[in-house]
Amino acid sequence: MSFRATVLTLYPEMFPGHLGLSLAGRAMEAGTWALEAVQIRDFAADRHRTVDDTPAGGGAGMVMRADILARAIDHASPEGDPRPRILMSPRGKPLTQERVRELAAGPGAVILCGRFEGVDQRVIDARALEEVSIGDFILSGGEPAALVLLDAVVRLLPGVMGNEVSGDEESFENGLLEHPHYTRPQEFEGRAIPEVLTSGNHAKIAAWRREQAERLTRARRPDLLGAKD
Repeated sequence: MSFRATVLTLYPEMFPGHLGLSLAGRAMEAGTWALEAVQIRDFAADRHRTVDDTPAGGGAGMVMRADILARAIDHASPEGDPRPRILMSPRGKPLTQERVRELAAGPGAVILCGRFEGVDQRVIDARALEEVSIGDFILSGGEPAALVLLDAVVRLLPGVMGNEVSGDEESFENGLLEHPHYTRPQEFEGRAIPEVLTSGNHAKIAAWRREQAERLTRARRPDLLGAKD
């Protein structure tokens, strides 16, 4: 069974976006995965297709309505659908490579893209939405975040990456940032490729790469080293 993603959005024209190109696009054409973008406004009840209202208790902005979102979710993910329901949200649990691998090993995902000030909490609770964040910053909506999540997942699906082992040493896979990379020319603006990489000694190369990965992680993401302990 192929990986099947359904995205609930006010802007379905944003999909598949870059996911229709390169490796992800070829995998979609091959049937490795499928993507459906569902217009949330189709589930509104009024002629203006309104999906939001003023926040209870006052305040700025608008909030996406629970009843309309529930209808959209129930349409996309009826009872018995095994796919997790995800809400892209800046207050969600940070997306990790571990979670990406879990999703890639599953049947797909139903992804809700929030807009405005947020989503009525009642639909989050009633439909058991998993809130996921791609970083400590605010976007104009959940669509770019959904594209990022799907990009991370699709590249791990069987047969998508040209070299299946190429992901094993990437950043976060072993609790470390990835080591530096070099290629030809041998010298660039007075900077040479480190000698160890051209020595042919695979044990020394592996040790050097591990040392560099630890050094970079210690300098840029010491929190990852703490997570390993």
